[in-house]
Amino acid sequence: MFNIQKQQVLDAFQFRSACRAYDPAKKISEEDFAYILELARLSPSSVGSEPWKFLIVQNPELRQKLKPVSWGMATQVDDCSHLVVILAKKNARYDSDYFRKVLERRGLSEEQIAQGMAKYKSFQTEDAHIADNERTLFDWACKQTYIALGNMMSGAALIGIDSCQIEGFSYDAVNQILVEEGLVDPNDYGVSCMVTFGYRAKEIKRKSRKAMDEIVQWVK
Repeated sequence: MFNIQKQQVLDAFQFRSACRAYDPAKKISEEDFAYILELARLSPSSVGSEPWKFLIVQNPELRQKLKPVSWGMATQVDDCSHLVVILAKKNARYDSDYFRKVLERRGLSEEQIAQGMAKYKSFQTEDAHIADNERTLFDWACKQTYIALGNMMSGAALIGIDSCQIEGFSYDAVNQILVEEGLVDPNDYGVSCMVTFGYRAKEIKRKSRKAMDEIVQWVK
């Protein structure tokens, strides 16, 4: 069904490294970036919640506002082709209208929706213990966004596009800037992480990783 070879995927993972310096003269095409965004959209999430939004920040003035409070991308924000701020849903409780809409999108009957809501309640209150704490619930949503983040970065590497995940920033300051710009409703979404995309300006040192036997334990 698929023509891609395992070695091609491994080569892409070896190629992918945190890019700290982008070539400002090289920009990602609309077609290629649409592909990266489609990888995010198609990503899996816990109970199919999809608790994310993606802000593509191409406005130079807004990038400059973010730069002083985002030390992790200080060397990238001016030259990267695309900057993505990934937002996570707040208060995604089992009994919220948000989760009802998740089930409605699947074309379920009212009975099936009720069963689904009951399953979500059991998961959030009895299994994961996240329903009664706003911060814990937000952290759970943030974890889902990292699945999309990984898929975007890996998929980009497969077509030769560089990226760098960003956590080095003041979350309060970035959230405030985006709220003031009218881009985020603070009652609805908050910043989870950011990621830059583009083409490296210079070669990147080969990555270092732990050996397989340090991280894998087989249970037979």
